[in-house]
Amino acid sequence: MTPPPGWYRDPHAPHLERWWDGTSWTGHRRTPGAPAVPPAPSADGTGRARAIALTTAGAVLVAAVVTGAVLLGGDGREPGTRTAATSTTSAPEPPPPSASEPSAGDPDVVEDQLNGITFPLLDGWVRPENVAQDDVVMTTDGTYDCPGDGSVCRHGLVISRTVTENDETSPEALAEEDISEAADAAFDEDALGRRPYGGLESHEVVKAGPVAVAGRAGYFVRWRVTTAEGPGGYVQSLVFPSSVGTGAPVLVRYVFDAGQDGPPPADMDRITEGIRPVTDPASGGGVGSSIGPAD
Repeated sequence: MTPPPGWYRDPHAPHLERWWDGTSWTGHRRTPGAPAVPPAPSADGTGRARAIALTTAGAVLVAAVVTGAVLLGGDGREPGTRTAATSTTSAPEPPPPSASEPSAGDPDVVEDQLNGITFPLLDGWVRPENVAQDDVVMTTDGTYDCPGDGSVCRHGLVISRTVTENDETSPEALAEEDISEAADAAFDEDALGRRPYGGLESHEVVKAGPVAVAGRAGYFVRWRVTTAEGPGGYVQSLVFPSSVGTGAPVLVRYVFDAGQDGPPPADMDRITEGIRPVTDPASGGGVGSSIGPAD
């Protein structure tokens, strides 16, 4: 069942808590221990979102009143009973699904519960910790000072998200449309207006074509990019149909530094080949399967 609205550990920033509105994550974050007041719904929020927020606020108020009455002894119960009642009102709710969690059956696999797939955790790769960017499922181990503006960079990122705001459903069209945005986001300008690599100067297509992913027919485009500072890098957009929920397309972005410190581009193929649906881990695909990339 879908967890109720509330503050839960942010799956992308474990040191913070994030507001779950009963349907999806919102942009509201806080440090643990801050006052447990649900954020007000946005002005353009749906009626359902506003109703959820109001209902949650009412529930918090009622719980506070009941707890106060219990602590004051107004209900006439025994101390042991009062303690049990207080504990019940403050018990935490189970958290909503995270975008990146260890697989219960295999410590070398990362599970993307939102899209119903798993990723192989290759040597040198780790689950994301203290990563501000959303939807990251794995990173290379460690950080370094960015060659341009900014604080720290990572040699490799893998990002998994669902395509929900596009009427296009063709994996080829979606991958070709996304690759430019992926390159800009990774190597040009970040969300704070900084240029960690001094800006994106040029690119070349090094690989593209159809590929089988988790038993589904997908498509990928890979660019080699040149940056003003640093060795540049590789970026890849991979799109394939989801096997869960509405079947909306899944977009996986790969961001690799070039040079001797970056992961080899072949890791993109290895990770793609190792993607599996949670419901049927035996099915796979990738380079070398019945649907292979174009030359």
